[in-house]
Amino acid sequence: MKEIKTVDAVGHVLCHDITQIIKDVTKGPVFRKGHIIREEDIPVLLSVGKDHIYVWENDETMMHEDDAAEVLCEICKGDNISRGEAKEGKIELMAECDGLLKIDEAKLDMVNSFGQMMIATRHGNFPVHKGDKLAGTRIIPLVIEKEKMEAVKAKAGEEPILNILPFRPKKVGIVTTGNEVFLGRIEDTFTPVVIDKVKEFGAEVIGHKYSDDANEHIEEAIRELLDAGADMILCTGGMSVDPDDKTPLAIRNVCGDVVTYGAPVLPGAMFLLAYYGDQQIPVMGLPGCVMYAKRTIFDLVLPRVVAGEILTKEDFNRLGQGGLCLGCDICTFPNCGFGK
Repeated sequence: MKEIKTVDAVGHVLCHDITQIIKDVTKGPVFRKGHIIREEDIPVLLSVGKDHIYVWENDETMMHEDDAAEVLCEICKGDNISRGEAKEGKIELMAECDGLLKIDEAKLDMVNSFGQMMIATRHGNFPVHKGDKLAGTRIIPLVIEKEKMEAVKAKAGEEPILNILPFRPKKVGIVTTGNEVFLGRIEDTFTPVVIDKVKEFGAEVIGHKYSDDANEHIEEAIRELLDAGADMILCTGGMSVDPDDKTPLAIRNVCGDVVTYGAPVLPGAMFLLAYYGDQQIPVMGLPGCVMYAKRTIFDLVLPRVVAGEILTKEDFNRLGQGGLCLGCDICTFPNCGFGK
C-alpha cells in the first residue's frame, strides 16, 4: 500500500473503501476496495476530503483490513452465530437462534490487548433473540502485519470467543409452601408470576403442589414432581432464616448438597439452588421478592438454567458487581446495569 495524490490516481486500485457522509442523507462507501480509479472519480474523491489516497502496492508481510477482520471473525464465531460481510475492516456477528450468549472473557481481553484490533460485544450470560447483533470486530489501521494476525489466532486457540446455547424446553414443577396459602387464608399470588417468567423461555409447567410448612411435606411434594418427570423444580416461600421457614431444609434433604443458599444480589439475597441426582435437575428456592419486585436474581439465573448451564458457587460469587437492582420507576431490564 502506498499513498499518492488523488489527482494522480487514475488507473490505480483502491486498497480500502472510501466513505461518504452527508448529514441526514447518507453514510456509506462511495467507492469500494478494489475499485480502479477513473478520471471522473477524481472530483468525487476530492469532494469527500481525499486529497491523498492509498492504493495497492504488493507487500507480502502485510494484510489488508478486511482480510484481517476475517481472522478476528474466525476467532469469535462459535455455535449458532451468523456473520455479515467484511466492510472497512469490520464484521458484525448475529444470533441465529434464541438462546444464552456465552463469552470467553479472558480470551476477549487477550485479543483486545494485542493492539490495532478490537472486538466489542454485548454482555454475556443474557438471553438473545434470533437476529440480534452480538459483536463487532474491527481492524484499526488499513493494513496490519500478517505476523501479528497469525500470532493472535494462534494464542486464541481452537475454541471461539462467542457461542449461543439454545434454550431447552423444560418441564417445570412448582411447590408453593406456607400454611397461610395451604390453608386458604390468603390468595396465592406468587405462582402466577413464576409461571409467566418460565413461559418466556418456552418452559411447560407440568405440576403444581401446595404444602404446609412441615419440611417432610415439602420434601414429599418435590419428590412427587420429580417422579412426574419435572426437570426443574421451583419452590416458592419459606426462604428466610426464620425458624419456621423449612423450604431450604426440605431442598437440602432431597438433593443433598446445595450449590448456594444466599447470593450477592438485591433483590434476591435468600435465593437457593441445588441439583438433584445424576441428571442434575435444578431445584430452586425462590425468595419472596420474586413475587413483587420487577426483576430479581431469578431473572439472572433462569435463562442460564434453561440453556442447560450447571451453575457453581463461583458463578454466584461473580454476581456481586452489578448485582444491585436500582428499582427504576420504568424498568428497562435487560438494557440496564442489573446483572452486569
